[in-house]
Amino acid sequence: MSEIVVTLPDGSELSVAEGSTVEDVAYEIGPGLGRDTVAGVVDGDLVDKATPLEDGAELVIVTEDSDEYLRVLRHSAAHVFAQALQRLHPEAKLAIGPPTDDGFYYDVTNVDLDSEDLEAIEAEAEEIIAEDLPIEREERPRADVLETYDDNPYKRDILETEAAGEDPVSVYRQGEFADLCQGPHVESTGEIGAFKLLNISSAYWRGEEDNDTLTRVYGTAFADDEEMEAYLERRREAEERDHRKLGRELDIFSIDETTGPGLPLYHPNGKRILDELAAFARDLNLDAGYEPVETPHLFRTELWKKSGHYENYVDDMFLLDVNDEEYGLKPMNCPGHATIFDQQSWSYRDLPVRYFEDGKVYRKEQRGELSGLSRVWAFTIDDGHEFVRPDQIEDEVTLVMDNIVRVFETFGLDAEVALATRPEKSVGSDEIWERAESQLRAVLESRDIEYDVEAGDGAFYGPKIDFAFEDALGRDWDGPTVQLDFNMPERFDLTYTGEDNEDHRPVMIHRALYGSYERFLMVLIEHFDGKFPLWLAPEQVRILPVSDDNLGYAHRLANELDDFRVEIEDRSWTVGRKIQQAHSDRVPYMLIVGDDEESAGTVSVRDRKERERKDVDREAFAAHLRAERDEKRIGPDFLD
Repeated sequence: MSEIVVTLPDGSELSVAEGSTVEDVAYEIGPGLGRDTVAGVVDGDLVDKATPLEDGAELVIVTEDSDEYLRVLRHSAAHVFAQALQRLHPEAKLAIGPPTDDGFYYDVTNVDLDSEDLEAIEAEAEEIIAEDLPIEREERPRADVLETYDDNPYKRDILETEAAGEDPVSVYRQGEFADLCQGPHVESTGEIGAFKLLNISSAYWRGEEDNDTLTRVYGTAFADDEEMEAYLERRREAEERDHRKLGRELDIFSIDETTGPGLPLYHPNGKRILDELAAFARDLNLDAGYEPVETPHLFRTELWKKSGHYENYVDDMFLLDVNDEEYGLKPMNCPGHATIFDQQSWSYRDLPVRYFEDGKVYRKEQRGELSGLSRVWAFTIDDGHEFVRPDQIEDEVTLVMDNIVRVFETFGLDAEVALATRPEKSVGSDEIWERAESQLRAVLESRDIEYDVEAGDGAFYGPKIDFAFEDALGRDWDGPTVQLDFNMPERFDLTYTGEDNEDHRPVMIHRALYGSYERFLMVLIEHFDGKFPLWLAPEQVRILPVSDDNLGYAHRLANELDDFRVEIEDRSWTVGRKIQQAHSDRVPYMLIVGDDEESAGTVSVRDRKERERKDVDREAFAAHLRAERDEKRIGPDFLD
């Protein structure tokens, strides 16, 4: 019998019989591993343990102890939901039900559901779990499966796209319920230790607005109740920190249907935060040798065709007809910066040339995907572009990464790094892409930075280094990026004169320190629970006079602190109510001033951690404020 070779996670190779499955290989390694096998990861894809392997496959065995196990469990939980739904509502039509990072969802139609229905469906799902139904994979003739889904356009669409040409087709059965599915799944419904339906929303089929609107039911599942309760507690805290909720309560931003979806309006408090973020980024840029530039909000589409955005991005662009010419609101700033570079001649001695701009861009996201500041139509990128010689790449990418790390450290965020490689839809030759990816790998490895590889997640014009960060609730967010681009300089015919007096092509580096102000502000609101560090806080100090008799002293204090954002609470409230409101508004410091403080020329300082100190020297407090602000401490730390 012929043999094939598979590669295991430690790099070792194992010869097995041709046609061997993931489970077969696990038994070859050891009978215990074979019995424990739930699924496999083959060449990066999570697959059923019955999947046959091909020669040269890279294999990871998935057991209950693997990171991937929870994803398998939640996929099975999605099927339990669908089975429970159809037991209670046989008329319901199923679309898709994938696992997610936090649980699962299932898109359904032909049934009228609201949040009140979830309790009954969840109770039926618990019955199915208690029945401990075996979950079995069946290989069925394609014609039979097509006939089964004769009245379900969504399953037929899947058969004609993702499963095009497959015969037989895989179906997973548990009791009376069967669903078209590639898997993998756990052995039985009884392995789902904890199950919870969370909420309902609407979604477009395939995410396209022109397609049918479906009902999306979200849920989650865990191996045991303890893990579920910990998750639900994190979820409750996340709901309290939701930036949309805090954005309203703290008067930071709003999105009004009259002005348009996905178009945030920043109120004075929000603008103060944005201005501080912009000033911090500007200082980093100027210190790193960047020069400020500015480009308009729209260009003729000839520019977008030249850059490659039109052919790769036109569906996400807002296009306008102006005097019989087509213009487009800019989805990116880079073509404008490339055009500025192209306006003059450059010597090799002039490079690197570095530009930065807080550039407003516009991307036509699907309405159903718009959500607060996390996904919008109009947003601002703290954009920067460098035009460098090939021999300068490592130093310049290192400079960018050092500044990104500085940002993370300033906000107390932990970062993870990934190298995103060539996507399926891209421009440029294989040689250019291989060169660009190897350059970025060299930078990461020369600095001993641990990184993952995100295959196919690069920009259409070049690979990139992506930074993701973890917030106070342990959630991961996409953050800044460094992109290496050999393609746009080629498309714009950018050159510099080399030491040999010949024309040479520069390399373009795209980078952002925050990613976008909108996404970063969203993360900061939730990370800090609206309790911004002093330097970012829209209101830094609130003075609370005990009575109207102390208002004059309060105003003198405010004048002494005129380089800070200070407000005086002059409403005829009790001191207790004034303190309570300042806490609700998350003001870093309160200065309580009554007759005793006024006569002594001191203040009583209270912070939002509910700590207080009396008889504080005014000048000492002001000096501390300046240090805490200028050093960008997380604080408040005057009372530490």
